[in-house]
Amino acid sequence: MLDGFEFKVFTNEDLPTLRQIYKESRQEELDLLTTWTERQIEEFVDHQFSAQHKYYIENYQGSKFWLIQKEGHPIGRLYLKEYENEFRIIDIALLIAWRRKGIGKRILEKILSSAAEKGKIVSIHVEKNNPALELYKRLGFQEKEDKGVYWFMVKELG
Repeated sequence: MLDGFEFKVFTNEDLPTLRQIYKESRQEELDLLTTWTERQIEEFVDHQFSAQHKYYIENYQGSKFWLIQKEGHPIGRLYLKEYENEFRIIDIALLIAWRRKGIGKRILEKILSSAAEKGKIVSIHVEKNNPALELYKRLGFQEKEDKGVYWFMVKELG
């Protein structure tokens, strides 16, 4: 899908890696839990990751659930569902060490290009405090619906 990166369909053996990616994607929030012990934080992450994983698997059947790798090492995850008229980015997250290097932008541009070739829009739910929100806006995504803590964003055709 993208030069220099592999997109591997994950297996159950990859769940610990996916959990770590999830944990790092929530790190800023976890840092606010200053009164929690490390064990409480780990239990919380376990619970939240398991619930999210189960929800995605059950509610987005037929989706692509990829582990993003660079030279065989995991660096992130991409979950993508293709509908008749839309590509829905269910989730995209990179490990902290791989953020702000243009990788996410390159992946999003590839998704946008593939969608344009097929005449489809691209949509995503983005937390309002997500630092990547500005990237989505620069790429032409527009806030279509306020979902509380999320924006439902769409990149239209054209």
